[in-house]
Amino acid sequence: MTAPRVSIQTPDFDVSAELAALRSTDRGVGAVCCFVGTVRDRNEGDDVASMELEHYPGMTEKSIDAMIDAAHQRFDIFGARVIHRVGLLQPLDQIVLVAVTSAHRGESFQACEFLMDYLKTQAPFWKKETTPQGARWVDARVSDDAALARWGIEAGNAGR
Repeated sequence: MTAPRVSIQTPDFDVSAELAALRSTDRGVGAVCCFVGTVRDRNEGDDVASMELEHYPGMTEKSIDAMIDAAHQRFDIFGARVIHRVGLLQPLDQIVLVAVTSAHRGESFQACEFLMDYLKTQAPFWKKETTPQGARWVDARVSDDAALARWGIEAGNAGR
């Protein structure tokens, strides 16, 4: 049984195991590119003791899965895997994995960056940070119009 393309989960993930599973799906794989995001201890100039991520089950997975379809249409890739953690997270915790396979590195790098730009700007997550000043909700979808424009996507239209 193959792993799903998208997982939204509370537990941590094993990068090596995820990459091995993704790589094992096609003997033509010549490149694997991945991005691992971690929780920082600072944001907007403030110390961050922890953060909590929420999502809308079903909607979030569907949205990210649609963007993986778009990556397959734009780039010559074999497979993609996105894991995003939710729940209470501490600085240094892994929060996101984006991994892409292809025959050659260029397509993997581009597709990985494309998917990460989508996650940072359009994926439906809600984030609450705990700082010395108290808890605060922050926009988990960092608006980066330049990142979207690079891919020919208008802000708010990433699913198209």
